Amino acid sequence: MTLILASQSTSRRAMLDAAGVAYVAEPARVDEDGVKAAMAGQPPRDIADALAELKAIKVSQAYPAALALGSDSIVALADGTLLDKPVSRKDAAHHLRAMAGGTHDLWSAAVIAEAGRPVWRHVERARLYVRPLSEDFIEGYLDAEWPAIAGCVGCFRIEGPGVQLFSRIDGNHFTVLGMPLLPVLDYLRVRGELAS
Repeated sequence: MTLILASQSTSRRAMLDAAGVAYVAEPARVDEDGVKAAMAGQPPRDIADALAELKAIKVSQAYPAALALGSDSIVALADGTLLDKPVSRKDAAHHLRAMAGGTHDLWSAAVIAEAGRPVWRHVERARLYVRPLSEDFIEGYLDAEWPAIAGCVGCFRIEGPGVQLFSRIDGNHFTVLGMPLLPVLDYLRVRGELAS
């Protein structure tokens, strides 16, 4: 059965490529901002899960004979503020200042849908300990990483210079990259889509 990644995310594609999983990428084109606005005040875990489900279902409805994998990530600051993808370099600098010196949660959700209905889901949390960041560091970091991080919640690519933002991370590396990959692979093995 074909696996369709309901995303054009570079990091999610790279994870599946590195794991040797055959898939097709098809963007879900969902109104993420509308969902987030409608779910304002809900736990970040639930928002990530709802967005992953929406993406999986939308693609699954278009390709009912395939397995559609939707995924989403939410960064929640210690005060409960949710960070979205930065819309500008100035916005990214604001996000980095808000994260500096704090402990925050990153929730990554994955949902697999078949024939337009969710058949599996998993949500994981990673705790991010962001070290104090000087203005010089923030500007130098954005000189090097903007606009590459424009599509990244939390303004970082952990597989690149973004690792320098952190003093510690508790949680799975793949969760931080944007998808709980090991549980996804386990489900695909249970389904017989991957050799066990």
